Amino acid sequence: MEIVLNGQPTALVGSTTVAGLIAQLGFTGKRIAVERNGEIVPKSTYGVTALVAGDQLEIVIAVGGG
Repeated sequence: MEIVLNGQPTALVGSTTVAGLIAQLGFTGKRIAVERNGEIVPKSTYGVTALVAGDQLEIVIAVGGG
């Protein structure tokens, strides 16, 4: 299955959820925001939001500083 992740075509093996993709990318536990097909995905639904071929995702990591 192929999706577009942060503007880049990305191949995924099998089906997965937003939570699964976050884990694959090593972003678990990080402060991130996920947009899927132009809509923000609430963190509470990451585990049940299935990805499908052609989805366009933007994942932004929050960076703190002082």
